[in-house]
Amino acid sequence: MVVAQLIGRDRELAQLQVFTTNSSVSGGALLIVGEAGIGKTVLLDATADMAAASGVRVLRGAGVEFEANVSFAALHQLLYPLDEQLRELPASHRRTLAIGLGIEDGTAPDRLALAHAVRALLVFAAVRRPVLLIVDDLHWIDRASALVLGMVARRLRETRVGLVAAVRAGEDSLFESEGLDELAVGPLDDAAAAALMTAHYPDLPTRSRHRYLAESQGNPLALVELPGAHSAHRATGVTRVGRRLHTLFTRRIANLPPRARQQLLAAALAGAGSALPSALSTGICDSADLAPAEEMQLVRVDPGTHELRFRHPLIRAAVVELATHEQRRQAHRELAQRFPEDSERHAWHLSQATVEPDEQVAELLERTAARTQRRGDPVGAIGLLLRAAELSPRTSDRDRRIMVAAYLGADVTGDLSEAHRMIESAERGPGGSLAGVVAATSVMLNSGGDIDTIHQLLVNGIKGAHNPSDAGDPAVVEALYVLQATCVFGSRAGLSEAFHGALERLDPAPPEFLVLLGSTFMLPSRLGLPTMGRLDAAIAGIGEQTDHAYIVRVAIAALYVDRLAGCRAALEQVAAHGRAGGAITSAIEAFVLLGYEAVQTGEWDRVLRLTAEGLELAERHGYRLLGGLLYQHRAYVAAARGAFGDAKTLADNTIGWAAPNRIGLILNYAAHAKSLAAVGAGEFEAAYQHAAGVCGPGTVPAHAPHTLWVLQDLVEAAVRSGRTIEAAQHVHDLAEADIASLSPRLALVVAGAKAIIATSEDYRSRFETALATPGAEQWPFQQARIHLAYGERLRRAKLTTPARHHLTAALDIFDRLAAEPWKVRARNELRATGQPAAVPELIDTLTPQQREIALLAASGLTNKQIADRLFLSPRTVSTHLYQLFPKLGVTSRAALRDALGPRPIRNDRI
Repeated sequence: MVVAQLIGRDRELAQLQVFTTNSSVSGGALLIVGEAGIGKTVLLDATADMAAASGVRVLRGAGVEFEANVSFAALHQLLYPLDEQLRELPASHRRTLAIGLGIEDGTAPDRLALAHAVRALLVFAAVRRPVLLIVDDLHWIDRASALVLGMVARRLRETRVGLVAAVRAGEDSLFESEGLDELAVGPLDDAAAAALMTAHYPDLPTRSRHRYLAESQGNPLALVELPGAHSAHRATGVTRVGRRLHTLFTRRIANLPPRARQQLLAAALAGAGSALPSALSTGICDSADLAPAEEMQLVRVDPGTHELRFRHPLIRAAVVELATHEQRRQAHRELAQRFPEDSERHAWHLSQATVEPDEQVAELLERTAARTQRRGDPVGAIGLLLRAAELSPRTSDRDRRIMVAAYLGADVTGDLSEAHRMIESAERGPGGSLAGVVAATSVMLNSGGDIDTIHQLLVNGIKGAHNPSDAGDPAVVEALYVLQATCVFGSRAGLSEAFHGALERLDPAPPEFLVLLGSTFMLPSRLGLPTMGRLDAAIAGIGEQTDHAYIVRVAIAALYVDRLAGCRAALEQVAAHGRAGGAITSAIEAFVLLGYEAVQTGEWDRVLRLTAEGLELAERHGYRLLGGLLYQHRAYVAAARGAFGDAKTLADNTIGWAAPNRIGLILNYAAHAKSLAAVGAGEFEAAYQHAAGVCGPGTVPAHAPHTLWVLQDLVEAAVRSGRTIEAAQHVHDLAEADIASLSPRLALVVAGAKAIIATSEDYRSRFETALATPGAEQWPFQQARIHLAYGERLRRAKLTTPARHHLTAALDIFDRLAAEPWKVRARNELRATGQPAAVPELIDTLTPQQREIALLAASGLTNKQIADRLFLSPRTVSTHLYQLFPKLGVTSRAALRDALGPRPIRNDRI
């Protein structure tokens, strides 16, 4: 056993033994961290021996520097032995894993879904006996595997699955290790170092022993390897341990026969996947040729599995470094033939073997990139596309592939700066192809660029496409997607016609998400109702989707017709995926959409949390446009809660860059926040002007979907500013457009608007109808405002009892929302009915003595009577009352009684 060979690692072995035992019962993950040559791999070997001896099933994998760009290579290596268990998994998990690992083709699985499927496979495999995953060189595993394994590692508690991984100290890794236990492995102490050297070199002279002990600095690999090279290469001085070892391995490799070096190079470049099946069994390497390398202790070959393993990653690196460029290319050519032609490994090896432009190889890489993207690794797809661009003989193909990569960077991975760089590298600029136009305009739009310029580029690009009516052309579909977003962000007449004209000409039928976006999102008041059933069907199936872009696009279509609640769980998964290092753009969009929903449903504290997280991503990656929407969510909440200065600042800051770029949606949102703030402040003339800037002329302009959010402010401000005729016209327009049929929220708002303008004869029935709207409680702020308006109307009609009922209902909701201006308004109306509205939070600000004085004053006692009771002077009582009146927002004893409400008064003398 390897355990018996270890010297000076009793502490580490004991911890690993405890972890192995515990993880076989309750799961967990542990990272072994240390510098090169410190013995991490030997400790992993020892862990594998201990686990196997106790009946644990061991699955091993390793990161390889030369295959870090091959998607899911490490994950595939780890899970390959579980093929039998994979076939027995539930269909959903089996399908997710098959697509993610490239066994089957299909829509890219959500990374979180893939992590759940991997965990499910491991847990299923552990039913018969515990499972231990062992991963060496974690810092070199491919990006896709690193992100998934990081998520899996944090979800192994309460399973019978453990993970032990070794990572080199100081190396960057995409594996998310936060919260995982670590075992730090340092140099051996002097006694252990001397014992290790003696065990390997018992006859080494004392003088040489001291020198090598000093040079090795407690590094076990150096202690074993450096003295062995002494007789052939006398050291000329002390150098860095890693460099000395690298030099040693290079010399040893250089002394191998040419055929052995060729075989080692093939094994090194084959990567971790060479063990699946092993390099030897596939003919990549020959055991006879590798005998000299085994004798020099460069590699080990397992006699049972025929698996070849380099003794240390430094040896693998030295093998590749020592080879010439032509030798590496020849090895890649041979390796390419060892893998299926439709595999990513085949394409990758072929690309590394190709020097001159080659369209066949470029096309293969492009097709492989599409499959890689569908498997959920857009970063890997970008790398393949850029390599395809490098190998493209024609400039037009080169530019097109660069632009597709740039679009993926801007629309999926979230790297706008890299997308900018890619676009600039295209020789003919973004106008050279429709893919180029899509990439450039996507970057421009996300960066908050000029809407008219973006719109014109897209319209011209679609017209100039080879076949602008081809619904099967991804470039055409994505161009139309960016165009519809541009039209909505422009939010003015004359923009949407080009989109709908191009959509109607598509053949065959356009993708469903484009139809939905073109109706319920772009023109909900005009085209929403006919497609509502199709939208509801798409939302019903959104939980089964793994494509983040599709989830976000359906949710966008649901926004203005108030169907976001059905998308919430799926959007939260998209956001979680972004937190874990996945698609950034989709994650920011998810935060925006979840923020929209929370604004409308009155979860305003949640709005602040969502926007804080979304803004951190948006600002880090340069997403000014999406960041502007998140800031407007904050402006709305600030306006509703009475932070009028904050609302104005937030709105004005976005107006500063949105206005010159004619980004109408941002301007409408800012006007909405200002209108709401003005209503809350009682400045109804200003409120009407802001709202009418969004809604007029004509209350429901089809080109401005955000109109559907401003209607309540518009009608209320019109009535309260004396514009009764305009208010009636607005309500008539709402009825004509059948806005109430789009959603329960809009039905509530429209019914409330009808009640507000109602005559004295029928206003009660209209208010009752509005408040009886099914699901009205889902929209608490709108509901409370209708309660408030009804209560005010009833009080003015001297119907005190029902007025109190609705005013109290309004006050309760406003209090829960912390909508301070509306609380004050409801409380004042309630007091005017003769019913005091207690303000416990204000009373709590008083000192005990002030509270006692306030209660006595509210009971009708004079200052002198209060002074007598409390053994104070009348002047002191007067001073206290002078101080507490402003705290409670009152100016008289009568108002003080209303503020405090009925309370028991102590009649006994103190």
